[in-house]
Amino acid sequence: MLNGRTIAIASGKGGTGKTTIAVNLAAIACSLGQKVQYIDCDVEEPNGHIFLKPQITGSRDVDMDVPDVDLEKCTACGKCGEICQYNAIVCIKEHVLTFEQLCHSCGGCWRICPVGAIKTKPIKIGDIQFGQAGNIDFATGKLSVGNVRTPALIKEVKKHIRPERLTIIDVPPGTSCPVVEALKSTDFVLLVTEPTPFGLNDLKLAVELVEQMNMPFAVVINRYGLGNDDVEKYCKAEEIEIVLRLPDDRRIAEAYSTGQIIVDVLSEYKEEFSELYGYIKIVKAGIDDKRRLRVRGKNKS
Repeated sequence: MLNGRTIAIASGKGGTGKTTIAVNLAAIACSLGQKVQYIDCDVEEPNGHIFLKPQITGSRDVDMDVPDVDLEKCTACGKCGEICQYNAIVCIKEHVLTFEQLCHSCGGCWRICPVGAIKTKPIKIGDIQFGQAGNIDFATGKLSVGNVRTPALIKEVKKHIRPERLTIIDVPPGTSCPVVEALKSTDFVLLVTEPTPFGLNDLKLAVELVEQMNMPFAVVINRYGLGNDDVEKYCKAEEIEIVLRLPDDRRIAEAYSTGQIIVDVLSEYKEEFSELYGYIKIVKAGIDDKRRLRVRGKNKS
């Protein structure tokens, strides 16, 4: 069992099938007796619920504090603007301007104000929903329209991780700050790509990111057989293991388009995802033994 472990499903670009891999891995692990939790951290466009169809049992708003300046007290000393590293508050002559969307809620401005002219006010950045998808624990976040505090909401969503379960984290696409926040403190990363020039380009960016974060990882190729073999050549040259090749099967696309989980409707793929789950268990044993994993030198022919 992999209780207390977190597996991040990431991709260098959107549309590679990251959620497809995440929900099917969660479903097959659960069917094999594993206690599973699915955390959708793709808070700008979460869609894991389309496939897992959870029963939502609760929700909560997520707020952040931003500065609220009392202009009658303010002396326009400028100290608040000097301490802010994000230019979320600036002093221009006798006027103080705040830019709430730039604020990271560090608290520096209201703590440094010598006359106590800066208080705080909460603003909603999004909400979190949680519930059950059969025996799978489910949690997801959704960013409020017009808000840009994606990392802050992801951090709040991850607070729902239950250590007694295997947690599958659906990571936002790309290699930006939200991805870094979602990957933090995870045990292993599956990088999902596709056999196209765009897929290869963005896979290289994702590989660079996880290596910078010193995280063990492997690659999944979705829609295998669609494009060329450049992704395979790259992985072989870099000694990166490809742990699953999910074929370009029209039936998979049809299942996806109707919100169905592959392993539930196409029995032949149960073995593929069961092997993926088994691989993760083996890899985790190596990580627990503190062996260095990238994973190198194990590419399947």
